[in-house]
Amino acid sequence: MTTQVNLDEADIRILSALQKDGTLSIAALSEAVNLSHNSCWRRLRRLEDAKVITGRVALLDPGALGLNLTVFVSIRTSEHSEEWLKAFAESATAMPEVVELYRMAGDVDYLMKLKVGSIAAYDAVYKRLIAAVKLTDVSSAFAMEEMKHTTALPLPMPQRK
Repeated sequence: MTTQVNLDEADIRILSALQKDGTLSIAALSEAVNLSHNSCWRRLRRLEDAKVITGRVALLDPGALGLNLTVFVSIRTSEHSEEWLKAFAESATAMPEVVELYRMAGDVDYLMKLKVGSIAAYDAVYKRLIAAVKLTDVSSAFAMEEMKHTTALPLPMPQRK
């Protein structure tokens, strides 16, 4: 379990700016958050060392890559052994179309989010998945419209002293 890090106003300004643009240089970031270059660099280092910032990526437009279909896949299984879970996790995480995967509590055992170009592309993923491990039920829902999508996490309000 990850330990929560105490953040002050300056940390939150840094995180907010980086969630909007992870390519900011230290000079641009320090100007955007109104801190000296050295202070900003030290805070950024601390946030990286504490694993608050785990990486920086380029966000791609799925449509530009022909990945216009989002599929949510609910999976149920009657198998709950460690061996099965390992085989399932390895096969599912190796599929590039699977962009999110969760082990759930409740009626559904696993929930996947896929980005694919077509129903036929989804069917190919489905066939690879059922060939890899035994599943009891696979139910898919196709998104008709993406109404909100963000990679930005809600940031806590800074604690006032």
